[in-house]
Amino acid sequence: MLSYHVVIETYLSGISVSIPMIPRKAFMTKGLGVHQDRLASFELALRDAGIQKFNLVRVSSILPPKCSIVSRDEGLEDLSPGEVVYCVLAKNQTNEPHRLVAAAIGNAMPLDSDDYGYISEHHSFGEDESTAGEYAEDLAATMLATTLGIEFDAGSAWTDREHVYKASGHIIDTTHFCQCIHGDHEGKWTTVLAAMVFVG
Repeated sequence: MLSYHVVIETYLSGISVSIPMIPRKAFMTKGLGVHQDRLASFELALRDAGIQKFNLVRVSSILPPKCSIVSRDEGLEDLSPGEVVYCVLAKNQTNEPHRLVAAAIGNAMPLDSDDYGYISEHHSFGEDESTAGEYAEDLAATMLATTLGIEFDAGSAWTDREHVYKASGHIIDTTHFCQCIHGDHEGKWTTVLAAMVFVG
């Protein structure tokens, strides 16, 4: 499997050093934007989430070992305008008046900080904030549980599986972050997003 690295070249010595890009912090954020233009509504949602100043690169579902979850304010302090920033991003949009839209991020952290966790993204129509958020949390927790070999009944309710996961002694925490709203009553584009943003 290929691994992405930042390559720093020292021209005087002719030595090339490869440094793994493993984030040490991450934060969750969410945003909402409404505008007659679809792209502008997305931009407004990014502004509401506080991440409009960065060149965002969407990545998949792994929370690195020893990666601390911090507040949005603390995470933003370590980022600079124009910086290439990696994130797990869930986004949904509608221009249908009153249509319920949701975007959610779920997170599951292992007890052993040397293990990696899971992040999930979920976007849906017709689900309220609680339903969409818990679905995303369930996805992340179930992915982590299968990786750790935790036995569970896949057909059981999320609340039952959550208890099994946490009682196993392998999963320390599961959370979610969700943005949900009804589409603008005038038919303007309504964008919702939720993201886990990585800080190097």
